[in-house]
Amino acid sequence: MLLAIDAGNTNLVFALLEDGVIRARWRIATDPRRTADQYAVWLHQLLEMEGFTRSSVDAVIIGTVVPRALHNLEVLALKYFGVEPLIAGQGGTEWGVELDVAEPGTVGADRVLNAIAAHEVHEGDLIVIDFGTATTFDVVDYSGAYKGGIIAPGINLSLDALVTAAAKLPRIAIEAPKGTSVIGRTTESQMQIGIYWGYVTMIEGLVARLKAEIGRPVKVIATGGLAILFDQHTEAFDAIEPDLTIQGLALLYKRTLPTT
Repeated sequence: MLLAIDAGNTNLVFALLEDGVIRARWRIATDPRRTADQYAVWLHQLLEMEGFTRSSVDAVIIGTVVPRALHNLEVLALKYFGVEPLIAGQGGTEWGVELDVAEPGTVGADRVLNAIAAHEVHEGDLIVIDFGTATTFDVVDYSGAYKGGIIAPGINLSLDALVTAAAKLPRIAIEAPKGTSVIGRTTESQMQIGIYWGYVTMIEGLVARLKAEIGRPVKVIATGGLAILFDQHTEAFDAIEPDLTIQGLALLYKRTLPTT
């Protein structure tokens, strides 16, 4: 079975896949100081809880946007699973898609993986929106080429900045405001309206601008934990793909296998 590891700025996701199907997934906060031994203890317990063992894993692929986290993840694969990990975008695991941007080497692994997976599932031109630490909008053309996109602050990051900078503002949950009014009657409701509807407006506005610039029919794919939350109150998304990055890792691994 394949262990796919998506190391993001906020969380690491470990997913166990068999024939491209996710059998189990686990999430842990990203901390580059966490050692391979610490990962192993945590992961061993979770594998057992799902009915698997370390010997169930015979391949590991890692995609990361946190370079400092990579070494300990590589050691985890070598020491505890006995396999040489594949690193997305490196060596024999190069992307296999055109990165049609000014600085291809600076594109985050998660964004390319999302592009690979989205193109595999959906035809035509695509806009992929990923709600993570940052909210990214990525344009993938009908041939699968990555054309660039937009990086905006993630909603949690925006809320943290607001609460940190304004001493009297409380920390609130990110959720859709009750009712349809955009005139808040309390401080909390005003913050919820500003954060939630402000983000919906940003999403719809940027999608409209991207579609106008692309000039062809475009399908909008959303991924990340908050995609479902926003899907309740916008028609901007054509599809929700919650595991896009992990599926991109699985596809990249499959492409590296020798053909018979």
